[in-house]
Amino acid sequence: MKKLVPLLIALLGLVLVIAAFVVWFEPPKDGGVFSTAGSIILFLSGLGTSIKGWMDVFKKDEPANNVKQELINRSETSTPIQAQTVNIYQTVPNSQSQIPNHQSLKNTLPQQLYFFGRTKELEIIASALSHESRTWGALIDGPGGIGKTALAIKAAHDAPAELFERKIFITAKVRELNADGEAKLTDFTRPTYLAMLDELGKELGADGLEKLAPNERPNELRLALAGKKALIIFDNLETLPEEERTRLFQFLSRLPEGNKAIVTSRRRTDVDARIVRLDRLARDEALQLITELAAKYSRLARASQKEREDLYEITQGNPLFIRWIAGQLGREGSQCRTIAEACAFIDKAPKGNDPLEYIFGDLLETFTTDETKVLATLTYFSLPAKLKWIADMTNLPERAAETALEDLTDRSILTSDLPAQTYFLPPLTAKFIRTRRPEAVTQTGDALTNRATDLIEQYGKVNNLEGFRTLDAEWEFISAALPRIRQGDEYQQAVLIDLIDFLKFTDRWDEWLRLLTLAEANAVAANDKENAGIRAIEAGLAYQNRNQFAEMLECAFRAVELLQDSAPEKKAVAIQFRGFAHMQNKNYSATITAYREALEIDRFISPERDNVALDLNLLANAERANKDYPTAERDYREALRIAKIIKNDEGIANYTGNLASLALDREQWAEAESFAREALALAEKVGRQELIAADCDRLAIALLKQSSNLDESLSMSRRAVEIFTRLRMQDNLQEAQETLAEIERAMQKSE
Repeated sequence: MKKLVPLLIALLGLVLVIAAFVVWFEPPKDGGVFSTAGSIILFLSGLGTSIKGWMDVFKKDEPANNVKQELINRSETSTPIQAQTVNIYQTVPNSQSQIPNHQSLKNTLPQQLYFFGRTKELEIIASALSHESRTWGALIDGPGGIGKTALAIKAAHDAPAELFERKIFITAKVRELNADGEAKLTDFTRPTYLAMLDELGKELGADGLEKLAPNERPNELRLALAGKKALIIFDNLETLPEEERTRLFQFLSRLPEGNKAIVTSRRRTDVDARIVRLDRLARDEALQLITELAAKYSRLARASQKEREDLYEITQGNPLFIRWIAGQLGREGSQCRTIAEACAFIDKAPKGNDPLEYIFGDLLETFTTDETKVLATLTYFSLPAKLKWIADMTNLPERAAETALEDLTDRSILTSDLPAQTYFLPPLTAKFIRTRRPEAVTQTGDALTNRATDLIEQYGKVNNLEGFRTLDAEWEFISAALPRIRQGDEYQQAVLIDLIDFLKFTDRWDEWLRLLTLAEANAVAANDKENAGIRAIEAGLAYQNRNQFAEMLECAFRAVELLQDSAPEKKAVAIQFRGFAHMQNKNYSATITAYREALEIDRFISPERDNVALDLNLLANAERANKDYPTAERDYREALRIAKIIKNDEGIANYTGNLASLALDREQWAEAESFAREALALAEKVGRQELIAADCDRLAIALLKQSSNLDESLSMSRRAVEIFTRLRMQDNLQEAQETLAEIERAMQKSE
């Protein structure tokens, strides 16, 4: 019917065209409208009418085509991740109201097969995510379990693909709703501002973010977001301290153009975003949810309309409570076989008590022995746990453990990725199991600790690269045991120290520092000041790697204090490290004082040995930085003299190169060239690549400043850049690249 009118218009146009031809070839004798001019007008009118009609006939139905394309876009899926909220994303078979998958290859949003209501809220969020909106996105707030996370995920799925190439979900969920407010949990994922940023960095491919100082990470991540067109969900921000929430909102206010965020929190905050206040589900929306759940739970399906309305009233329209009650109906041995019984059961809780405590109290007696074991095991994991880990900790055959896990999943007690065979126990449930089945939790915790300790002891030895790979593959399992091991006996804590080299090797900087701090504290408690001092120095070096020089200096002062009664040589090392820390903080006067003190101790031990030469070289570096060039030259030459006496070829190469750098600082170009050539030959003999690169760069600068032999200068500079690039020495590489650019400009001018 839509095509009939255009078709008639097209045919009418053809008739007019034919009539025009007739008039043209046989015009009437009396002229009039059928004159030659009239036939031309008739022809043009008919032709235009016909063309317009035929175009309308064959015109594609654009709205339908757009809908089709939208359905195609929404059908693209990616590998799902585990849902972070209790049973909120559970697959519901045979559902008539399932929402199609919206995920793409760059989408880490949890699956969401159905969603009801919240139309107004979705419109507000969609407006906030549009390019026209000048906010960073939307903040959803409201009480626990009310559906903030579900709304955020729905809004993110609905966000147009042309606006966002990436959709990322990150949660800091550590609390769940009690009748009287919040119940604190301690073991969940991404519980801090920095942990959330690190996770976002991994999603964006910004590897190594956690190696940076905490105050450097936000800007580095902001730069990584430039041009990404990412939509980020930061979930459950109420778990963060106020200062960290403020910092995260400051980060969001500086999102590069094209990026947006959706934040969920129980706390209401005034921010530069659209605020969505979320309350209970409306009655009809909650009844739709109950109808959807009834497709899975037969006893709920048999409930009357009145009983379903009672369920809504008792739960106050809280989606999380509704889902939990529905999941428990009909379980063999349960006292809750009808909605009325379940509602009556919840009603027994006095005001101020947690109703979930009563729900779990009823279910607790229905758990089989195997189910209790796997639940107790899962309380230790803040990330989805592998089936193999659970079977090992419970001493169950894998098939028996899998059966128990599948039964618990069916009852909405835990979430699972069955194809991947990983399982996750929500924090509130984990807390309940810990308090009500402490014996089982302790038993499985002992198994976890013993297994993790064995792995560390077997594979954590120094420079055990193959062993490090094994530990890396099992890290999530080991990290679950670390809190217990840290609080364990002396043997367990001693084994834990074996992880220090592994953590450094695998760039787990945060845990490395935490473990070094623990090792230092344990040594102090044992009155082992020497070992404590060494750990303080190692921690200081870790802070140096992260450019946290103030913290590095604190470690240095502790090391000096701890090692003050040690052997003179170790005391000198601590003082030397204090000088090194002052150097990083650019306090050259304090650096020189510390280095001279260390030099005096080492000279007292033996006046001409390697440590003395090293002290002199470090002292000369500080004097050079302080622009005391004559004194620096004296100390460099003395270090070189001692190195030649003790035949330390590497030291000779190093100190000669430093004399070349000093000559460059003093603009003594010819002398710098001479020292650089000598140092380069020595470095090549030793084979130290970083020394070779540094000497090539020095020689290139010396030749450039003399405006002589620019071809050799260019060759040396390119060699320096190549070596520094291969060694990933970024600071040195940047300086070498600047030298290369200056040489290339000089050569262009000379042409």
